[in-house]
Amino acid sequence: MPTLTIDGIEVEVEHGTTVLQAAEQAGVEIPRFCYHERLSIAGNCRMCLVEVSPGPPKPAASCALPAGEGMEVKTNTEKVKKFREGVMEFLLINHPLDCPVCDQGGECDLQDQSMAYGIGDNRYEEKRRLVQEKNMGPLIRTVMTRCIHCTRCVRFADEIAGVPSLGAIGRGESMQITTYQEQDFASELSGNVVDLCPVGALTSKPYTFKARPWELKSTETIDVHDALGSNIRIDARGRAVMRALPRIHEEVNEEWISDKTRHAVDGLSTNRLDRPYIKKNRKMVEATWAEAFELIAKKVKGLKGDQIAGLVGDLCDAESMYAFKAMMSSLGAKIDCRTDGSKVGAKQRAGYLFNSGVAGIDEADACLLIGSNPRHESPVLNARLRQRWLTRACKVASVGPEVDLSYKVEQLGDSASILQDILDGKNDFAKTLKAAEKPMLILGQGALNRDDSAHIIKLAHDIADKYGLITDGWNGFNVLHTAASRVAALDMGLVTENGVEDILDGAASGDIKVVYNLGADELDTSRLKKAFVIYQGSHGDEGVKNADVILPGVAYTEKPGTYLNTEGRVQRAQRSIFGPGEAREDWTVFRALSEVLGNALSYDDINELRSEMIKEYPHFAELDQKPTAAWADIGVAGKVSSDGFTLAIKDFYGTNPIARSSATMAECRDAMNGSDQTEGATGTNG
Repeated sequence: MPTLTIDGIEVEVEHGTTVLQAAEQAGVEIPRFCYHERLSIAGNCRMCLVEVSPGPPKPAASCALPAGEGMEVKTNTEKVKKFREGVMEFLLINHPLDCPVCDQGGECDLQDQSMAYGIGDNRYEEKRRLVQEKNMGPLIRTVMTRCIHCTRCVRFADEIAGVPSLGAIGRGESMQITTYQEQDFASELSGNVVDLCPVGALTSKPYTFKARPWELKSTETIDVHDALGSNIRIDARGRAVMRALPRIHEEVNEEWISDKTRHAVDGLSTNRLDRPYIKKNRKMVEATWAEAFELIAKKVKGLKGDQIAGLVGDLCDAESMYAFKAMMSSLGAKIDCRTDGSKVGAKQRAGYLFNSGVAGIDEADACLLIGSNPRHESPVLNARLRQRWLTRACKVASVGPEVDLSYKVEQLGDSASILQDILDGKNDFAKTLKAAEKPMLILGQGALNRDDSAHIIKLAHDIADKYGLITDGWNGFNVLHTAASRVAALDMGLVTENGVEDILDGAASGDIKVVYNLGADELDTSRLKKAFVIYQGSHGDEGVKNADVILPGVAYTEKPGTYLNTEGRVQRAQRSIFGPGEAREDWTVFRALSEVLGNALSYDDINELRSEMIKEYPHFAELDQKPTAAWADIGVAGKVSSDGFTLAIKDFYGTNPIARSSATMAECRDAMNGSDQTEGATGTNG
């Protein structure tokens, strides 16, 4: 490994390391605009110029210069200072210097570095150039006169998002970053270019002129819009969530988040439930908590356990589900969390986890997708699959409908019977799996919500056993969930023998008299009309349509909570703001209601609840660790149907009540469906 000296500090680095990366290892700061750790090297901005010897007397771009044995690098000499001042002066020649009205103000790389490395003066007196604004869709506002042509956005679109719709046209002063034909930037990850842009050329359109960074209170928490558990930061002002930004977590979301995670936050303030309601004379009327509880107690009194059932929604935290289970168990009721019709069981943990871990994708050399469209089910995980595919070290094949995943996939067909062919060695991809050192398969929810799902699970299990997906230190059997609550609910055993259909059928026939719906909005509640329905949730969505009692809960940004992501990693969310009106944390509602029902829960605060929960489920205390589950026999042997798969997500922008309440997500849906999104696409900025 080469050893070099940087500002008198000797550092040993791996072969292929650049001088800029070596400087970071040595703790020496080198300014940059175009360089980014997760993107290819462009060498555009020249801000990272340094002196290097032995070598030519001219300055060298450290981001593109490989570190060599015996190099002596100087980053803080008078000469280097002149380099940086000159580069900064050229960058600012055509920049409009409109910081007071720029949304990037206060967190702008150009602003910070011009203060630290610029000359502090402006000698340019000629006319500045004007650049027409571009249309990049409903999420990205463009002020392209500010652009310094670092091409971070272009490289992100090509390399990470896999949607090569951004690029540069023209040369010299006429160069412009554009979407070529003025189309939207059609990616579920498009909002990340706003974070990447080191100037104010690309900013968040929904956030335009809403707040300044110093006005905001930041809270580190967890996303619940899919089951990946992306680490995010919620910025709030007063009692309003202003934006969501990504936090770096290398093993989960790296530093990316989906557009839904980032921009559905406006749905947190609309269509909210802020007080209890009860049905009187076929109309919902406002009520007090006491009145609502008395009505529930009256309806439950005298019922047998098999006449009461509970449903658990996709956004619930573990604490709420634990308290719900305790209260419903005291009534002898049954509960199910699989409101999407999933047939995945709860007995064997390895049968419902993403066992290889999200970071395990980086090691896989063959991947079989079964009934899954990860681009919609987990866009950030899909970007990781794409990155692995780009290395040409991993072949990806799919059994299911043909969809654009942003990378090339070998389409094996859309019939579950193909899995039997793979198991029998009649499909060519069986050879790929057999030859791979770390093969994996990913079962999507489209494979788990069928009548023959138990047989599909068994086939997947047998494929994993036969082709070496299960070895010492490697488990390539993976289930990709779409619900943030699902893994924790399965760990708690919140399943019934025949699934949610059994509860819906029982309610429709009159056998089930009372249904307690905890935030389950992804099902047809018209089948519950004959039962007495209690709905507890944060939004007035599908769940309230046939409810007899409505109890207002809080959203994920308004409570502390524990979530287990699709790989079973335990993560803690924190409260950013308080809920509206009389909305309460779900577990506190169960604590109060259980007392009215005559069997009070034993905890009075969340710490006591967590202590009991961890006592019953000890792995809930193992924060931020990828679990390892023992491999076991799962599924039921039988003949699978030749029918094609139905993918779990038909509308990426409307998968839960928060997203469906978001005006921004509605705009995105319209844009994806071909509506004309031209706001901000014309005019110039001077």
